[in-house]
Amino acid sequence: MKTSYRLVVAEKPSVAASIAAVLEANDHKDGFFIGNGWIVSWCYGHLVELAPPAAYGDQYKRWDRAVLPILPETWKYTTSEGKRRQLDILRSLMSRTDVATVVNACDAGREGELIFCLVYDQCKCKKPVQRLWISSLENAAIREGFDNLRPGADYDNLCAAARCRSQADWMVGINATRLFSCLYGACTLSVGRVQSPTLAMIVDREAEVAAFQQEPFYTPVIDCGAFVAAGDRQADAAAAADIRAAADGRDAVVLSVEKTRKTVAPPKLYDLTTLQREANRLLGFTAQQTLDYAQSLYEKKLITYPRTDSRFLTSHMEDGIPALVNRVADLFSLFQAPPEILTEQVINDAGVTDHHAIIPTMGFRTSDLTALPSGELAIYDLISTRLLCAVSPAQEYEAVTVTLKCGGQRFTAKGRAILDDGWKAIDNAFRASLKNKPDTCGDDSSAVLPELSEGQVFPAVKATIREGQTKPPARYTEDTLLRAMETAGAEEMPDDAERKGLGTPATRSGIIEKLIKSGYVTRQERNLVPSEKGINLIAILPDEIKSPLLTAGWEQQLKQVERGELSGTAFMSGIAALTQRLVSAHTAPQPEYASLFAPPPKGDVVGHCPRCGAVVTESGKGFFCSSRACRFALWKDNRFFEAKGKKIDKNIVAALLTEGRVFFSDLVSAKTGKTYAAAIVLDDTGDRANFKLEFEKGRQAA
Repeated sequence: MKTSYRLVVAEKPSVAASIAAVLEANDHKDGFFIGNGWIVSWCYGHLVELAPPAAYGDQYKRWDRAVLPILPETWKYTTSEGKRRQLDILRSLMSRTDVATVVNACDAGREGELIFCLVYDQCKCKKPVQRLWISSLENAAIREGFDNLRPGADYDNLCAAARCRSQADWMVGINATRLFSCLYGACTLSVGRVQSPTLAMIVDREAEVAAFQQEPFYTPVIDCGAFVAAGDRQADAAAAADIRAAADGRDAVVLSVEKTRKTVAPPKLYDLTTLQREANRLLGFTAQQTLDYAQSLYEKKLITYPRTDSRFLTSHMEDGIPALVNRVADLFSLFQAPPEILTEQVINDAGVTDHHAIIPTMGFRTSDLTALPSGELAIYDLISTRLLCAVSPAQEYEAVTVTLKCGGQRFTAKGRAILDDGWKAIDNAFRASLKNKPDTCGDDSSAVLPELSEGQVFPAVKATIREGQTKPPARYTEDTLLRAMETAGAEEMPDDAERKGLGTPATRSGIIEKLIKSGYVTRQERNLVPSEKGINLIAILPDEIKSPLLTAGWEQQLKQVERGELSGTAFMSGIAALTQRLVSAHTAPQPEYASLFAPPPKGDVVGHCPRCGAVVTESGKGFFCSSRACRFALWKDNRFFEAKGKKIDKNIVAALLTEGRVFFSDLVSAKTGKTYAAAIVLDDTGDRANFKLEFEKGRQAA
């Protein structure tokens, strides 16, 4: 009897290997595993991607404002040269007659759904699809997932939302980038619906820092021996001096002692954004580093799925939490497990969307954690510590506020007495173990005050003045920028909006890296500082593009597409209309900014680059685009021209850049030595500048 197989398509080879081991598909072939009725293969992330503009017509090979906007009616896709072989393998596997069903095992989220759907469509597969949806690569989680496969059709709306997001980003990004690059003509100005509002926030904060005027202030204080008390802050030094003089050497009398019992609730578990923020604040990791480390830990079966926006667990996980907490606590010599494991603090079914919060798995039982790279180990420690804190009791303390009178003025001292450290004992032990201790806030409210009573007198206290200066707004770090991205535009969104802010937890780190790579932002220690180019770009962009409301609104609509409340066609119609308005509204550069992006040309300008619109200048060896991001070049030592008896010069290049072709009546045939007439046409692929001949009808070279 002929064996029938189910084909499993994972997102990465490492994930495919984990799944194959559980399914006992142990025979490793070229590009897949097979056995026990299963075939397990993989993608390499995005195997299939949206095609570049040139795929929609030769007119889009050159960056020309006149042909904008580019609004594809039927979307085209491509696969890079290095990934085509694996796509061919998947196509072959999907077309096998002994494969009855395909299982989508790509990452359980919007982008994972898109990766699979594009491959499935590109391979023209029509076979039934099932969906594996798991949050951990532990063997037990994989088995449970395969025991509960869902129909692929259940996720059609999720795939539709993913397609819309991808196509909308392409449509706005391509058109806006080409539009403003052509208008300002000197370099590639990368524009995007998430990166541009993010850059605007950084630029706005820098403007606040630059506009800030530092001012001194003066605080009179009295020393009561076991503690100090402060008066009201004074802007005038003379006023502070008068208060100090009136209090110095006088008796200070306690007017009141207020004690309030307070609690500090334990922190929630990590989602990706809070993990990235904490890792930046405590460890100095970039958001991208944290994501990379977490993804690697996930693939090593040591933590659950990291690209999550939830900070809770589901009720069906509750019974297993105590055992996990105790085993995790055993790993650390710094602290013990909480005396009482409060699982109800981390359970909230309504707070879990696609995936639950990030927690360690039991995978450490068979792993050598000491063999982990230092960055991965640091992230693992963060996640483990957060789990222990999250199920621990609250910290309890008594806040004390003491008011004194001295020299006719009031002075205040604040402190606290810890009643039960609760989760703070674990957190403090962890922070003390860090190589680079995090900064403390320096707030006197954490000081320990002696036992005080109303009417108590401190004789002949010494009064001084504590001088300080107002501080400018802090520049963004990745910690604070991630928080700002998460909440940007939230006040303008409906209260029931499921996703607010700029981007998603999985994409925010990539946006930050793109801004830095594009030269719009630089890292200065841990601060993110806009470059002059970034500041100028925000100056020329319209509010519609740089406002967080655009992308926040998109995300809300994409959630409606996911739920089937809005069609993908309707969503994309709105994006096309936005793009059309953008192009129609910007027909010329703003005069005051027209030359801001133009670096002084190093040679004679001969035209504009057909790829990015920047100027092309002549140098000793050829003609080159002035944009560092663009590699367009026409070399003077050119075999195509030499074979036809010509040499590239300034006039020829100018004609090629302006018209795309140059006509010759005396080209030389390499075979016969005879001359002939033809046009040499610039055929730029986007990666390489090629040339071809075009003849008048009926005429060919001799």
